[in-house]
Amino acid sequence: MIRTLAITCFAAGALAGGVFNTESAFAEPLSFASPFSRTNLIFAPAMREPRDEDESSAQIPARLHRNVVAYSTREAPGTIVIDTPNTYLYYVLGGGKAIRYGIGVGREGFTWSGVKAIERKAEWPDWIPPAEMLQRQPYLPRFMAGGPGNPLGARAMYIGGTVYRIHGTNAPSTIGRQVSSGCIRMLNEDVVDLYARVNVGTKVVVLPMHPGRGQTVASQDESTQRARSAAANVTRAHGVY
Repeated sequence: MIRTLAITCFAAGALAGGVFNTESAFAEPLSFASPFSRTNLIFAPAMREPRDEDESSAQIPARLHRNVVAYSTREAPGTIVIDTPNTYLYYVLGGGKAIRYGIGVGREGFTWSGVKAIERKAEWPDWIPPAEMLQRQPYLPRFMAGGPGNPLGARAMYIGGTVYRIHGTNAPSTIGRQVSSGCIRMLNEDVVDLYARVNVGTKVVVLPMHPGRGQTVASQDESTQRARSAAANVTRAHGVY
């Protein structure tokens, strides 16, 4: 009995040490918003699925890592600017500075532009693919509960007047690419940071992929029209949301 109790206590102690030692792995070099609450910090290691090395955020090119940069803009502090062609999202700080995040954007035929606002926010959001997406890709699930395996990742910010979101991803290697059906995807640690900074009503400026062609403010009807024209190019490889 004593031996069994000792083994049990040793295992519990080892587990606790493993969990709380992970805290250093989430330390940020800059003064960003805390990327994980203490509750998530404790449980996240057990919830994550193993990833190959090429799926690690450490493999993301240096230019796509979150950083404070010089950024000249007329937009007010607190505005989100999505630089579609360069796959950057800027959170305007003011004083000629912004936080720059690497992002994934819409694939060919699914990019859009315009001025919108965040209409709601969600932590570990459920995913319900829009009807037009299910028409193109009927193999998709009709519903997926939020969690580490969900393609929307850790957070989602829903863009008013569209079917699009700024959200996390469980496929980090897609950051910096044209891969989505119009949504803006970010590393999970980055979307958690951004989520903590923005409020419902935050202005979102989406720059066009081809600036000379002008802006098109996306709506659900326009999304459907683009989807039909691009249906022949749809693949299953990380580009379904």
